[in-house]
Amino acid sequence: MDKTLYDLMDWAGIEEIVYSEAADPHRLLGPHVTGAGLLIQAFIPTAVTISVQGIKDGMLYPMERVDDAGFFAVLLPEKTKFQYLYQVTYDNHTTEELIDPYSFEPYYTETDIKKFSSGIHYSIFDKMGAHPMTLKDTKGVYFSVWAPCAMRVSVVGDFNLWDGRRHPMRKLGDSGIFELFIPGLYVGMIYKYEIKAMAGGIQLKSDPYASYCELRPDNASVIWDMERYSWNDEGWLKKRASWNLTREPLSIYEVHLGSWLRKEAEYNSDGEPLNGSEFLNYREIGKKLVSYVKEMGYTHVELLPVMEHPLDASWGYQVTGYYAPTSRFGTPDDFKYFVELLHQEEIGVILDWVPAHFPRDSFGLACFDGTCVYEHKDPRQGAHPHWGTLIYNYGRPQVTNFLIANALYWVEIYHADGIRMDAVASMLYLDYGKEPGEWIPNLYGGNENLEAVEFLKHLNSIFKNRKDGAVLIAEESTAWPRVTGDVKEEGLGFDFKWNMGWMNDFTGYMQCDPYFRKHHYGELTFSLLYAYSEDFILVFSHDEVVHLKGSMIGKMPGDTLEKKAANLRAAYGFMAGHPGKKLLFMGQEFGQIREWDENRSLDWGLLEETLHSQLREYVKALNHLYLSQPALYALDYDPEGFEWVECTKSGDSIIVFLRKTKKKEETLLFVCNFDTILHEKYCIGVPFEGKYKELINSSDQAFGGEGYQNKRVKISKKKEADERENSIEITVAPLSVAIFSCTPVKVKNTKRVVIKKDKKVKQEKPI
Repeated sequence: MDKTLYDLMDWAGIEEIVYSEAADPHRLLGPHVTGAGLLIQAFIPTAVTISVQGIKDGMLYPMERVDDAGFFAVLLPEKTKFQYLYQVTYDNHTTEELIDPYSFEPYYTETDIKKFSSGIHYSIFDKMGAHPMTLKDTKGVYFSVWAPCAMRVSVVGDFNLWDGRRHPMRKLGDSGIFELFIPGLYVGMIYKYEIKAMAGGIQLKSDPYASYCELRPDNASVIWDMERYSWNDEGWLKKRASWNLTREPLSIYEVHLGSWLRKEAEYNSDGEPLNGSEFLNYREIGKKLVSYVKEMGYTHVELLPVMEHPLDASWGYQVTGYYAPTSRFGTPDDFKYFVELLHQEEIGVILDWVPAHFPRDSFGLACFDGTCVYEHKDPRQGAHPHWGTLIYNYGRPQVTNFLIANALYWVEIYHADGIRMDAVASMLYLDYGKEPGEWIPNLYGGNENLEAVEFLKHLNSIFKNRKDGAVLIAEESTAWPRVTGDVKEEGLGFDFKWNMGWMNDFTGYMQCDPYFRKHHYGELTFSLLYAYSEDFILVFSHDEVVHLKGSMIGKMPGDTLEKKAANLRAAYGFMAGHPGKKLLFMGQEFGQIREWDENRSLDWGLLEETLHSQLREYVKALNHLYLSQPALYALDYDPEGFEWVECTKSGDSIIVFLRKTKKKEETLLFVCNFDTILHEKYCIGVPFEGKYKELINSSDQAFGGEGYQNKRVKISKKKEADERENSIEITVAPLSVAIFSCTPVKVKNTKRVVIKKDKKVKQEKPI
């Protein structure tokens, strides 16, 4: 070896690279201008010879093998860097042309690093992950990952024989960020990060920021071009930005894509089912789902988590790929098509999102760089005992940046219209699901997770600042104050909160035998005492039809399916009238009998039976009535939008109330009977003189009822009832909800002449 070249060699550094322990391989590898010329060094295990070839002039410069492990170097009489490639011959006599990955400068700016370290780089997904791009006229893929305590991080895949020595990444100062641009890679290739911990252990990790993943049970990340899809939903997004959903109709159909509809599995030549063949593609599901949802009158679809997850039975709530739509149903482009399809039919898309915990799978976030990076080290802070999952460290800026950017990512990149945040209560309370000794109090001695509270406020503030109409919804099961309150006024800042209290109380009430409901009347009316404390969504969600809870129709009392259906129609009718937006889980609209099973398609065959098709028609009619009547949504969160007419007749299990807007003529009257007693000529107080027309009655024979309806318009009389001057007499069917429009009309008394035995008899009769 030439003495000058020998003297330029950093033998300790070369050993660090050969033994795969270098956090900054660019310090040696690639081109470096020295006083003696341009030094180019490469480490390619199994290479026998390597030559540097100038891209412009084609000149070849043989490199000297300075270490038998595959470290090569050459000193060129050049004063500046130039573009080159390697001509490599391997020990199996194959040859390859390679552009040196270590000839490219960092893609991060100092601003990027500072913002990420501070937890405010809200588009960090543009840098983290795998991004196909062109640098210096060279096509390749840029990789970036955060692993602050790793000794070394390498990109590995089929393209480098999964050999972590071949593509070690550069650590950017003390930021914990590792990055590398690898020329020649392309969309569809799989990869992982090989991470060597300071303690010496090596593990393979999927990319936390991967935009696509392999189909389970495989778990490698997949390179994807997230910029190639061309969207066509600008009109929807523009319209959404002008909405105030608190005053708009919001009727949500909650869907688990893996079991809404399936197909027969395909089999290989050995008779074994092909992995994933039972699932429809996002595009196939979208076409079927959009027509169904449109027909049924829902405004939005809410999807159980579509983020990548390894276990079907978790329903998506144990996420390993936060930035990747699950490959069970297709590619990221397929999912974009799915969202766009719904938008083109003016149906919004809400995504369930899980920032409360993550699974322990070895390829995921757990102990990511050999240390507890995303979670707390102390299990009293970092683990959920009853879920077996890990809790995020919300006090670490880079962790909250990962989560906040992820929520924004689904809105920005996939045009999601809302994010429903799962298990918020588990984030807010340090002792959630834990026994004494299993948790650590906060610095004030309390059980509030102060860091999680700040994270939620931070996220909601950023969401509000976007002003694009996308909303954040909390599933929060406790009485934490001001979940939907303004962050500036010590609220958490969510747009909506699931009303778990109403769901529990009302479901419990409906499960009672009608004979005993009179003793539980308070469970029916209690929710109105707190209905305006938050901006609520009323839910009959998937949580109500799993874990041996049975189905919604199965919960209802009655010794026949017809009686159960009557109870369920009454429940849905009351839900339609109660203040708050609405959500119903798939299958509940037609009365699926069995408990939901994520491994099976819904029992669509039930719709061939009259009872189930009629129940679906009833839900459909309620949804379309909801869309057409501003009283059902415009003042959901204003006490002026609701008024009791009668809420004391516990003996009859009857309640009567009004839904209102600022326009008198838009008032609706609800009469709800939760007993099996028929009431004829039942006198009800009404808000004003006028005509009262029955719009929907759950007793309608078209919906499977007994036909006790009020088919003629009712005209109010000057007869006091329910402490009101005016009233009407109606038929109140058993187990029913009747909804009346209220049209103010001055009722005049006129005289009608009745001729009898040649005498004129004057008789007053209102018309």
